[in-house]
Order: sequence, then C-alpha cells, then structure tokens
Amino acid sequence: MIQAALDGVSARRVVERAFGRQVTRSRLLDAPVHVIAVGKAGPAMATALLSHPALRVRSALAIGTHPATAMPPSLDFMPASHPFPDGRSRAAAAEALARASRVARHERLVLLLSGGASALMCEAAEGVRFDDKLAATRAFMLAGADIHQLNALRKHLSRVKGGRLAAACPGATTTLALSDVVGDDLSVIGSGPGLPDPSTWADVAVTVESRHAWDQLPQAVVSRIRDGRAGLVAETPKPGDAALSRAEGFLVGRAADAVEAARGEAARLGYSVVVLEERLTGEARLAGPAWLDQALARARAEHGRACVLSAGETTVQVTGPGTGGRNLEFALSLAEPMAGLGPALAASVGTDGIDGTSDVAGAMVDAGTLQRARTRGLPEPGEVLDRNDSFHFFAPLGDTIRTGRTDTNVGDIQVLLVDQ
Repeated sequence: MIQAALDGVSARRVVERAFGRQVTRSRLLDAPVHVIAVGKAGPAMATALLSHPALRVRSALAIGTHPATAMPPSLDFMPASHPFPDGRSRAAAAEALARASRVARHERLVLLLSGGASALMCEAAEGVRFDDKLAATRAFMLAGADIHQLNALRKHLSRVKGGRLAAACPGATTTLALSDVVGDDLSVIGSGPGLPDPSTWADVAVTVESRHAWDQLPQAVVSRIRDGRAGLVAETPKPGDAALSRAEGFLVGRAADAVEAARGEAARLGYSVVVLEERLTGEARLAGPAWLDQALARARAEHGRACVLSAGETTVQVTGPGTGGRNLEFALSLAEPMAGLGPALAASVGTDGIDGTSDVAGAMVDAGTLQRARTRGLPEPGEVLDRNDSFHFFAPLGDTIRTGRTDTNVGDIQVLLVDQ
C-alpha cells in the first residue's frame, strides 16, 4: 500500500499529469522554456519533463539533495543541503536568480517545485546575514512551528522566496508544484519563489509570540521582524504586484493522490477501506493517540478486514539529542494504546523516504510492539520520546520502514490495518 502511494505521486506520474491537462500542457508548449527544478523531487521531475519531445528547452537546472537516475546531459545539476541550507544552497539560489533574469520576455520560466526547496535554494535578503537567517529558521523548527509558519519566516528573510524569483524574470513564470504542505497552498510550497506571498510581517511576529521564541532568535532578526511589522522594512511581493503579473501556479501532485493510490491497492488486497479526509497536523506524540481513537472507531464500523488511510504532516518539538523524526515519533506514540488490541497494525511514513534525522521513512507498530520492546530491555516510549530518540526504539525491533530516497514528497501517509 505504501509503495502504491509512492508510485501514485512519482515524478514521472505528476509530469504526465501536467501534460495531460490542457491548461498546463499549453503553458509548457506555447513558448521556449527555461526550466528550474528545486526540491527533493526536483531532479526527477526535471528528468521526466525533459523527456517530452515537443518541449522547446533553452536551459534546464535541477537543484536537489541527490541526482536523479538517467538525467539527460542537457540538465545541469546542483547539489544542496536539507533540512538546513549551506553554501551550496546559496550558490543554487544565486544561479537560479541569474537564470531567471536571462529569460526573454517572449519565453517562459517553468519552475518545478517540491518539498525541501526552501532549504535547497536559499539566500538571505539584503540587510540580513545568512547565518542569522539560518539560526532563525532552525529556532522555528525546534520550536515546533508548522510549515506555514516556518515558510512565512523564510519568505520574509529571503532574496529568492515569496515571489522574488518570479519578480526577477522578464518572461512569464509557471510554477508546477508537488505539494508537501497541508492545504496544498501554492504560495507555501517551497516558500513560493514563483508566486505572490499573502503572508505578512505581522503573521511572522504572531508565530514568534505564540511559540515564545523571541529569545531563541538572533537579535538582528528580532529587530527586523519588529521593523517589518512597523512598516519600516518592505513586505514580500503581494497578489496584484505588477512584477508578478505574468506569474501563475498549478498543483500537479498532492497527498490526496498518494492516498487514492494506496486506497486502490488496499481494495485490491481485499480490505474494506476508509479514508480520513481531515489532514493530520499537530505535535506528533500527541496527534498519534487521537488519530488511533478515530481510526479504530472507523475501522470497527466496517466488516472483516479494514484499512484506514490518512495523510498530513505533524511537527516535533525537539528537546533531546536523539535520532528520529515525526513519523517515528507518531508511530511510537501508538505503542502503549495499541498494546493488547488484537490483530491490528499501524504505520506512518514520510513519502520522501527520510524521516527527520533518521535514514528511514517511518515505522510500524502493532499490539505486541510494547511487550517485545520490554523483553529486549528497551526504554519506555515516554522516555524515548522525551529524548527524541524514536529511531533507536524501532531499529532493534526491525520495525522501521526503509524505502530509500524516493523521487517524490507529498508529506506523510498513515495506515491502520485491523482484522476483525
């Protein structure tokens, strides 16, 4: 089911989807194009796009964590860092801005975006030190800010995000996005370098206050946020800005597509399938038990073997030195409430194949997980969660889920299987 979900939002599949829709097909074929692909799926998306024979490509750049298989010679690749940017991310941002500025007015910039783009293509706004921007982003992450809050900060401290890449382009800009954000807001995916930004300095300040993060931010960033809220620092380009009058965006893949593919596979395997429509959010260790209660209630209303599917993206407030991620912590939070349930299994996976600081996609847990862990002398789940060390709970049990790096990223998928 998990593999079906990944296949349903693969780079090849989402590019096929773009060419299969008249509105996006016309944008790709009506003028010569310059391609910039950014994100964990960026190289694979660009490779798939460039295979189309009718595309008139003037230049193509892919920025990602790793190259795709069988990239064509015409595709330039720049490796960069995720989840925190580095010098390579800065070089990638400079190259993207330079290429955007060279797009002629009669040509089109095609921007292929996927999760991870915010860190992979990164440069601080004029007047902001890169190290201060990095420290502020890190503080927001560790404070448990969600992706909307995090990317609002990134956009306001960036030279390339929040529509600024499109503003540098004399030609038209078309963003084709593979969404990893809850709500599928095109202006949030990859921090929206090709689209107007509706978020404001005031939004950033509210997040800092709600997360009690003023003391964790560099003083220069604190001053800039306060000056921005007071109108002393310019806002990001907003809807209606003349510089972005020829910028538009389209969604070509999302978590719902992955869930639908998993649903089809579960049905083929003989399960009665229920999809939880509400996207999963919140602190992973708290969201897990609440999700399980809801999923079990829905499963028990079915007959025989039932499968419950959902998608979303939780957060983790990091307080310990361990290894893990939101999917591992979500799964670990289920170990105690699932103990003794009977024939039931749950799993949570990141569709990019890498969960937090681990090298696995997520983990699975069943009614016997807690007892098996105790037999091995592993610490109790609460203690492990306090150390943010969920990987070292599941790895000795053989219950991690390892997919390797994928060529997609649409957030996380959760599965509950019940035999009744």
